[in-house]
Amino acid sequence: MSKFASTNVHGEPLAPCGHDPVTGFFRDGCCNTGHEDGGMHTVCAQVTRAFLEFSKACGNDLTQPFPEAGFPGLRPGDRWCLCASRWVEAYRAGVAPPVDLDATHEETLAVIGLATLREYALDPG
Repeated sequence: MSKFASTNVHGEPLAPCGHDPVTGFFRDGCCNTGHEDGGMHTVCAQVTRAFLEFSKACGNDLTQPFPEAGFPGLRPGDRWCLCASRWVEAYRAGVAPPVDLDATHEETLAVIGLATLREYALDPG
């Protein structure tokens, strides 16, 4: 259970993003953020092969394990809290991964409009 009382982009309680692997800047399974999160890891995405290749080309290979940090590396289909700015870069490159709006932190709206996020929603309902 998270120590945060965060809200998602709908103004509702923030749902968990992923526990296998455990995601979030605070490694609490949620896309919580705070002053110490300079990257704003607030977008809950289901990563795709195209996104992972794009991220690697940008210098952040999320597929490589980093055992020292307890990071197993990501595979397509994993859910992960992405930096809002990296999601925007992927969007502009045509490789933005789908987003879980219930698990995407409301702070994301300072960077990405809700209409754009809805276009990529895992559950458009």
